[in-house]
Amino acid sequence: MPKTKKKNVMPFLAKSPTGIQGLDEITGGGLPRGRPTLVCGSAGSGKTLLAMEFMVHGAVQYDEPGVFVSFEENEEDLKENVASFGWDLSALSKQGKLSVEYIHIDRSEIEETGEYTLEGLFIMLQDAIDSIGAKRIAIDTLEVLFTGFTSDLIMRAEIRRLFRWLKEKGLTAVITGEPGGESMTRHGLEEYVSDCVIQLHHRIHEETATRRLRIVKYRGSSHGTNEYPFLIETGGISILPVTSIGLNYEVTTERISTGIARLDTMLGGEGYYRATSILVSGTAGTGKSSVAAGFVNAACGRGEKALYFSFEEAQEQIVRNMRSIGMNLEPWIKNGLLRFRTERATTFGLEMHLALLHKEVSDFEPQVVVIDPISNLGASVTALEIKGMLSRVIDFLKMHHITALFTDLTHGGTALEATESAVSSLMDTWILLRDIESQGERNRGLYVLKSRGMAHSNQIREFMITEDGLDLLDVYVGPGGVLTGTARIVREAEESAEEVIRKREISRRKRELERKKTLLETRIAELHEAHAADEEELQRFIDEAESRQTVFQETRKRMAQMRGRD
Repeated sequence: MPKTKKKNVMPFLAKSPTGIQGLDEITGGGLPRGRPTLVCGSAGSGKTLLAMEFMVHGAVQYDEPGVFVSFEENEEDLKENVASFGWDLSALSKQGKLSVEYIHIDRSEIEETGEYTLEGLFIMLQDAIDSIGAKRIAIDTLEVLFTGFTSDLIMRAEIRRLFRWLKEKGLTAVITGEPGGESMTRHGLEEYVSDCVIQLHHRIHEETATRRLRIVKYRGSSHGTNEYPFLIETGGISILPVTSIGLNYEVTTERISTGIARLDTMLGGEGYYRATSILVSGTAGTGKSSVAAGFVNAACGRGEKALYFSFEEAQEQIVRNMRSIGMNLEPWIKNGLLRFRTERATTFGLEMHLALLHKEVSDFEPQVVVIDPISNLGASVTALEIKGMLSRVIDFLKMHHITALFTDLTHGGTALEATESAVSSLMDTWILLRDIESQGERNRGLYVLKSRGMAHSNQIREFMITEDGLDLLDVYVGPGGVLTGTARIVREAEESAEEVIRKREISRRKRELERKKTLLETRIAELHEAHAADEEELQRFIDEAESRQTVFQETRKRMAQMRGRD
């Protein structure tokens, strides 16, 4: 029998899941099991929180008891600090799932003599590990442990020894460290002896704070290499991989209403394709938010969930304003079909807004999302950065089969085929609202500049916002151009009056023609009568002539007879 070739099986690196949203995804399953991971960053970047969350999730979700060693905060402070995240350290301690060890180190109490080692620390850690059968350990922070060392040689040797000891014990370790002058850590050694290095940043740009995370290295495993924004919220850390997912999402031919009947007609009679991106752009006051609210109102009317991000107006203000144009959004909010997320665009950085959108979409699971307006995101970033962020938003929403509508503010005097954030090329449907000035007034016009994959109208419509809702009307197009508003009404009234006059003139001419016809018919009848009288007179003349001829013939005959007698 021929020998079958054995397949080469790639060795699999065992990993310990962190339970932290997004971190397991970008690390390919978690932190290296039985190996040390360094988490470094400046004060306030979230190092201690990440380490504690790793320990709590290990104890609660993965049946991996752990020891948390703190050199800065005592046990009571730690318990109080993390209670706001819903973590009960006292309960976990009583259950034998988590042990918190506070080791006080005062530099003034430390004296180096002879060959100084960490042997006492190892004995203490071993006792805590054995007491609960720990599989995880966190050490926060490393710099405090070595604060009393004056010899760099001893310190570096003991750092290596600590990492080696943790690895020999088979513990999945998270060690926090502070940055140095030109290195990621103060001593510049920890990042080299760690199997995985996670770097945290807490940045301020244009008065806006953003936290970011990057996997600097991960021995034996592929991992995400970008910087990822993360949130610290009531449930802990939330890290969202924000790179574009590519163009491999599913598409559908299903159509959904725009919320405006005549706009549906302009888009092939059925509205937008589901799970596509729609851009509504225009100058201030043209009705972009009204179109967005109409779209949301229609979605909720179909029983679909809608998520509305507003960077200009509060929820109550939007609800009040839309009520004035015939849309009551309050019932949809109360029954859970509509959720608003309202805040100033300057509250967070660009990537943080993206992270919040990911989180809200994951929590609420909407079918429709509105972002109003995207132009507010560009206060402190470039158009290229906005376009990159929105491309990831669009890909993310399409992957989740969500239809997204974006509004974008443009300024007067700019080209119609341009947007402030240069995102029109990313959109499947682009609707333009603009002011049309004529006869001393301003009115609104609506165009469909593009709509991929469907027949759509190339005509301009007058966009009406009334107390009864939104509507589109045909504009008047004549020799003087496009007329809207009162100019259109006046022109239509003139045309109506001209039509009445035309109809009256036609009626008059018809009557005149009928009169002439009657006169002609009467004349013809008279001619017929005259002709008949002439025929009758001729016949009488002929009859009389014939009678005279007969009499004449008879007379001659009698005369001949009389002469014959002679």
